[in-house]
Amino acid sequence: MNSKNIPTGTIELSRLLAKMNQEGGFDLSVLTDREGLPIASAAAPGQDPEVHAAVVALVQKTALQVRNYIGFASTNEITLNDVKGRRLVCRPFNIKDHEFILAVLIPDKAKSYRRLTNNAVNVIQKLWKF
Repeated sequence: MNSKNIPTGTIELSRLLAKMNQEGGFDLSVLTDREGLPIASAAAPGQDPEVHAAVVALVQKTALQVRNYIGFASTNEITLNDVKGRRLVCRPFNIKDHEFILAVLIPDKAKSYRRLTNNAVNVIQKLWKF
């Protein structure tokens, strides 16, 4: 197998996110670093992962400020619901000394997502180690 046939980490992560979106009926998912820089994403037509990555960065910074102010040691999830019934879920997690955020836009706030996002975080952690 030559190097042209070996998927890069970003491509592999984007495939994972696309599969999660398909299984969960999610509109968008984006993996960012703690500063909100997009690493990988998958989106339905009409969704802009870069815009959502910027929102994720803002949510993360706000959560960090609240965490420090209140004295929480960590945050395992941040969710925002809009008037259309959509939910933005931000799942911060660590791999070694690096902080990441998996954000998922769910079209119906009543739709379950936890199992799929947990699985995605676990796979991302395994992939990242390689």
